[in-house]
Amino acid sequence: MRKIAFLIPALLLAACSQPAPPAEPAADAPPPMTGSTPAEAAASTTPDPAAAPQAAAEHASETPAPAAADEGDARARIDSVLGDAAQYEKVFNAFKTAVVGGDRAAVVEEVRFPLNIAGGKKITGPGEFQRNYEKIITPAVVKAMSGQEFSKVFVNQQGVMIGDGQVWLTGECLDKACARTEVKVGTIQ
Repeated sequence: MRKIAFLIPALLLAACSQPAPPAEPAADAPPPMTGSTPAEAAASTTPDPAAAPQAAAEHASETPAPAAADEGDARARIDSVLGDAAQYEKVFNAFKTAVVGGDRAAVVEEVRFPLNIAGGKKITGPGEFQRNYEKIITPAVVKAMSGQEFSKVFVNQQGVMIGDGQVWLTGECLDKACARTEVKVGTIQ
């Protein structure tokens, strides 16, 4: 009986210290990648503006890479998940320069239409974009772009996230084999 009296508190303590079961994926979480190439996966999904805060939270909770390897890590991650980091970096730099410099025509050149914007809305073309420029390229978007370094972007199968989800760069296959891709800004919120 003494052994049972000793074991019961020990068992209760052990039961309390069990790890929590894995969380179920969120309803708006992207589907897992299944057998497609990174470029095909990126082309088949568009970032969900409502999921950006969740992605930003996941990004913030990740362990940062060593400072000396930061520059290569973002590029390596893009190459492995999406393919062709150089193309993403080119669009990132062009869009950042255009947004920070207030060059509306250059901003439009880096955008894919229909463009996803805040509130689940879409902008269908350059004219509509220009008419709503101040509502789309807000001070928060300018701040996110000006403060973002390419080496520190968040990357997942949906694309490259800038800031806390204010801007997403996404790739699109231009042929059936996905041998040619085009990277553009797909979401601004």
